[in-house]
Amino acid sequence: MAIKIDSKIAAYEVVKEEDADDQAAEAALKEKAEAEDNVIHMHEKLERPEMLLGSTYKIKTPLTEHALYITINDVILNQGTDHELRRPFEIFINSKNMDHFQWIVALTRIVSAVFRKGGDVTFLVEELRSVFDPRGGYFKKGGKYMPSLVAEIGDAIECHMRMIGLLKDEGLDEHQKKLIEEKRAQFEGAKKVAEESEEAKGDFPAGAQLCGKCSTKAVIKMDGCLTCLNCGDSKCG
Repeated sequence: MAIKIDSKIAAYEVVKEEDADDQAAEAALKEKAEAEDNVIHMHEKLERPEMLLGSTYKIKTPLTEHALYITINDVILNQGTDHELRRPFEIFINSKNMDHFQWIVALTRIVSAVFRKGGDVTFLVEELRSVFDPRGGYFKKGGKYMPSLVAEIGDAIECHMRMIGLLKDEGLDEHQKKLIEEKRAQFEGAKKVAEESEEAKGDFPAGAQLCGKCSTKAVIKMDGCLTCLNCGDSKCG
């Protein structure tokens, strides 16, 4: 395609291949920066959409007769783009039990405000899980200990953050895996020895305890002293 020059040429310069590459790279960086400027981040002035995605978690503790239902609603940022993110926007807690109504409402409003503030909100999990009940905690289903009802609410928030990808499972390192395998092997070995010993010595009382010396369920209380009926080991000498 021919280009007609109507004005006087003041100067000219031959563009080198390296300069052309630099110009292309600079243009690409500029385009990327402009695209990132259009990325929407979580902040407190973000208006609530008409519809949010939500997940509800049920909490049933031995402390209350009725269960608690925790609903966490998420907002989708930059939907349909490479920068699409799902972030928690608000939290609601409902229950028939009205004993904790006042502080639960306060907690949900504070946590929702932190969600909408943006930034790293994962610190909420550790803060809530470190709350201890002076009356003592409890074990939830599965054997996990919960120091308080607030801690279990934090546990539910953690599960949700892992589900949406806000928290990642770091997993165990090689040293921790090796240690667990060794402890498991020791436990299985001790259990096997105890079972074999129990089969070999089946004439001991049913309520006998395991002897730490001979690994036999033959320890009973005699005259206020724990004594093994198999090897004679006694706490009283």
